[in-house]
Amino acid sequence: MKESIWTRRRAAAPARETLSREQIVKTAMELLDTEGLAGLSMRKLAAKLDAGATSLYWHVPTKDDLIDLLIDEIWGEIDVPGPELAGWRNGAMLFGHSLRSAVLRHPWLPEVMYTRPSVGPNAMTLGSRGLVLFGAAGFTEREIDLAMSAVMSYVLGTANSEVATREMVRKSGQSLQEWAGDMLVQAEAVATDHPEMRASVRRRAHEDLNQSLTEHFVFGLEALLDGLESRITKK
Repeated sequence: MKESIWTRRRAAAPARETLSREQIVKTAMELLDTEGLAGLSMRKLAAKLDAGATSLYWHVPTKDDLIDLLIDEIWGEIDVPGPELAGWRNGAMLFGHSLRSAVLRHPWLPEVMYTRPSVGPNAMTLGSRGLVLFGAAGFTEREIDLAMSAVMSYVLGTANSEVATREMVRKSGQSLQEWAGDMLVQAEAVATDHPEMRASVRRRAHEDLNQSLTEHFVFGLEALLDGLESRITKK
């Protein structure tokens, strides 16, 4: 495994250097959120910062390093409440919603987050707070890791699917409701021999898709937490 930006010794910038790593990360985040990964290059970023490439590389030697910094910046946006404030279950719900919101704000994240380990300072803080939260539920040792992993896997999987849906809608040129309406019309047209599916399509025909996506997310997260809670009460 190659050395991480978090373990590599940071080189000192020249005395007259005015650009900061924080500025670079902020501008790169804005670029990615607007244009996606395909729109990010070190040359384009340097131009947006009105800085030379050499100046940029003093702070961030490679594009991979920049992605590592950006991912860790996002981990720092996620709220993990202390169990003493909300209790473990409410805390887990808030954590789940915060994680989902972060992925939807930064829809490029799913493309890169699984390609590298997250070992930056914000990732470490999030992980530590999450383990404290699930430890307060009554899980012990390995189960704490498994419980937190289960919640994160559910949230990330659901949010990633939602990102893909929203990207399909964007490429279609339709509004979210127009796209959903077309999908439902097509589904009903081919469901003539499947009355259960036809009934399901009709139930969803007039749903607000944004509201529906949130409802599906909340239902699944609550069901998962129900299951985790039942494991504790059986002990």
